[in-house]
Amino acid sequence: MRGLFVTGTDTGVGKTILSGALLAAMAGEGERVRAYKPVLTGLDEPAEIGAHGRWPRDHELLAAAAGMDPELVAPSRYGPAVSPHLAASLAGERIDPARLLAGARTAAEQGHTLIVEGVGGLLVPLADAYTVRDLAAALGLGVLIAARPALGTINHTLLSIEAARAAGLDVRAVVLTPWPPEPSELQRSNRETIARMGAVEVQTLAPVPGPDLPDLARAGADLPWRRWLSA
Repeated sequence: MRGLFVTGTDTGVGKTILSGALLAAMAGEGERVRAYKPVLTGLDEPAEIGAHGRWPRDHELLAAAAGMDPELVAPSRYGPAVSPHLAASLAGERIDPARLLAGARTAAEQGHTLIVEGVGGLLVPLADAYTVRDLAAALGLGVLIAARPALGTINHTLLSIEAARAAGLDVRAVVLTPWPPEPSELQRSNRETIARMGAVEVQTLAPVPGPDLPDLARAGADLPWRRWLSA
C-alpha cells in the first residue's frame, strides 16, 4: 500500500487542510490519489474548520481534492461532536476495526496513492481497546504529525512522536501549520526544538486562504511528499 497517514497532536490542528493540500498537490502532479477518513464525527455541529471561513466538512474537502464521492471518503459518519467510540455508541452501533482496515485497502486498490486522515490524535479510541494508533500500525503507512506552531506545541508534539514510535510507527515528519510568513521567535524556537528533541524532520505548511484546489495544491507543492512516499 502506497501512501501516508496524517495524524495530529489534537483535534483542530490542521490535519484536514494538510491532507487536502497533499492530495491536491499529488493530483496536480499526475498521481492517482484516494482519500480515507475512517470515522467522521460532529456532522450535527458547525465544522471546526468552517468556523474560520468558507471551508466545507472534512470529508467534502478531501473528496474534492481526490476527485471522489464524499461518502466514500468517510463511510462511518456520526452527528455528535464526540470521540468516535462514543458517537457510535450513541447511535446504537459499534465500530468494527476490521471494517476500517478493509475500507482503507479498498480505497488504495488499483495502485492509488492513499492519504489516510486520522481522528484527533493517535490515542483517540475508535472502538473498545482499539485506537487510531492501532489502525495506523495495521496499515503500515508512513506517518505525518500535524501540529500547531504556537505555545504548548513542544510537549504535545513530542508526546505524539513518542506514542507513535512506541507502536513501531514510522514518523516521516512533523508539519507545523499554519506557518506564518514572518514567524515569531517562539515559533522558530518551537520548530528547532521539536526537530532536535524529537530527532524528526519538521516541515511547515503556509496558511491556505480557502478550499479552492489551486490554493491547496500550491501549499502542498512546497512539502517533500515524493520523498515521504518513497522513504
